[in-house]
Amino acid sequence: MDNVYQTSLYKKYRGAVIIAIDLIIVFCSYVLVFLAGNNFFLNGGFLHFTKLIIFGMIFVLVLHLISELFFKQHKSLWTYTGPRDIIRSFYSFLFCVVIMSFFSHTMHVFKIQTFVAAECVAFVLQMGIRIAYRYMHSYLENVDRTTKALIIGAGNGGYLMLNEIYRNNKYPYHVIGFLDDFKSKGTIVSGKKVLGTIDEVSEIVEQYNVKQLFISITNATDAQKQRIIELCANTSCNTKIMRFSLENENEVSVDDISIEDLLNRHSIDLKTEEIGSYLENKVVCVTGAGGSIGSELCRQIVKFNPSKLIMVDINENSLYMLKQEFLRNQRNHIMNEKIEMESLIISIREREDIFKLMEKYHPEVVYHAAAHKHVPLMEDRPMEAIRNNVFGTKNVIDASMKYGVKRFIMISTDKAVNPTNVMGATKRMTELILQSRKCNGDIKMAAVRFGNVLGSNGSVIPIFKEQIKQGGPVTVTDYNIQRYFMTIPEAAQLVLQAGYYAQHREIFVLDMGKPVKILDLAEKMIRLAGKVPYKDIEIQEIGLRPGEKMFEELALEIEKCHKTDNNLIFVHERMDISQDDIDQKLKVLDDTIEKTDDIYEIKDILMKVIQ
Repeated sequence: MDNVYQTSLYKKYRGAVIIAIDLIIVFCSYVLVFLAGNNFFLNGGFLHFTKLIIFGMIFVLVLHLISELFFKQHKSLWTYTGPRDIIRSFYSFLFCVVIMSFFSHTMHVFKIQTFVAAECVAFVLQMGIRIAYRYMHSYLENVDRTTKALIIGAGNGGYLMLNEIYRNNKYPYHVIGFLDDFKSKGTIVSGKKVLGTIDEVSEIVEQYNVKQLFISITNATDAQKQRIIELCANTSCNTKIMRFSLENENEVSVDDISIEDLLNRHSIDLKTEEIGSYLENKVVCVTGAGGSIGSELCRQIVKFNPSKLIMVDINENSLYMLKQEFLRNQRNHIMNEKIEMESLIISIREREDIFKLMEKYHPEVVYHAAAHKHVPLMEDRPMEAIRNNVFGTKNVIDASMKYGVKRFIMISTDKAVNPTNVMGATKRMTELILQSRKCNGDIKMAAVRFGNVLGSNGSVIPIFKEQIKQGGPVTVTDYNIQRYFMTIPEAAQLVLQAGYYAQHREIFVLDMGKPVKILDLAEKMIRLAGKVPYKDIEIQEIGLRPGEKMFEELALEIEKCHKTDNNLIFVHERMDISQDDIDQKLKVLDDTIEKTDDIYEIKDILMKVIQ
């Protein structure tokens, strides 16, 4: 049956067929009521078709055609017939009754009781056929609904979720009821009982052998949502959450619990007028534009209508896909069509190419996000980390200063604080380069430090998801290791905000909130996938990787900083660093990586030059 629905013939003529069926029902209803009113002519009478009766019937059918098109009854899907369709159909018939009541006094075709009865019969038949089709369709699909599910929230969201489950083959579940804190136990919602409060979820899951939970609450606060997710995570049921559109709460999607839901990151209060003051109608360049942070920076930047966005990366695939995303948004009028875009495959290590880029496009704002970031890989190839992160960054800074860039913002990391690994040490070196540059004050430069970004390429979250999907084991480097986390949009937005505060080569530090124990995170993700940690999926400790810390030191750094106008952004005062000293250290690094491939010697020199 589903194959029929996919045919072009069905899609093209479906509306016309529904209109024809509805008009036939109306015609038959009038004939039936007319015959019933004349006792089906069993008394020997005869049916005489007069012009008035014929024109009256044509008038009725045309009126119903107009009403059907106006109320869009022909567009509704019979498979999903529900209360809204019934109400819309009722309004359509009511409209016809009102119009016909007005004309009946002048045309005298039908008695009022005749057409009211006929309209009622037609309404019942139309709705009956639709509902019968819905149940027949469900029966023929033969969905196995033996797995029990429970819906958290018995309000509008819960009602929508219940309908979505029974209308959609994606959710082959038998809903046993609802949990709600504001509706009494035993209350019936669309045929399903409220079984208790949300705090009782563990007991009810065990009592009824529930395997699937759906969180469907439209107006929960962040704190309430976090409490509900925590309660669901303790049940080892697979858990999904219904998300509602901000514009229309009837537009919904049903998703897995995301890591953002688990960590309950708060929304950011951005001062858009401040960010817009240095981005609007400006030429903006983003290096590393194809990466997790770089691409999100681009997405946030275009909201402020720059005149041109220059996206630079060495990864052609990610850069191509990002530009295609923006072109699609421009075609769909989601993004300003006047924004010019350039996608350039350039390595920041190629000094000449970077200078040519700055000379040709003269960007006014540069966000430098290009870097090698994976700690274990950089431990194995420290010379590559130095060439890319250190000398590549120097290329971008030097070119920006030479060709009149007004604002230069560099992405740094919490690993630059007292670094114990190559990646952190190279990022600390880039901070020293930035703070040591002699500039005439025309360019405002700053670095922004933050911790781990949720869902970025190679981060722990997608690795855990894949390990859970494969049935385990989930691996953690140490059972006690902790990390700070921030979402990609959150980090990008704060970088834009910090860019406004940039003046004299400061280092900004983002408040990452409370550190998260990685073991706790792994256990929650396993439970929300419907598995039991250490029983269904093992968690194995594999040992710290080379250069890895147990605890990052971002919080200690914040204590040494001053607050900005934004409570989530702190600033280090600029240090007095000699450009000659830093340039001398850069020469030592350059000489070292040119003369030796000994990774231990290179690491030793790197750690010494950042002291």
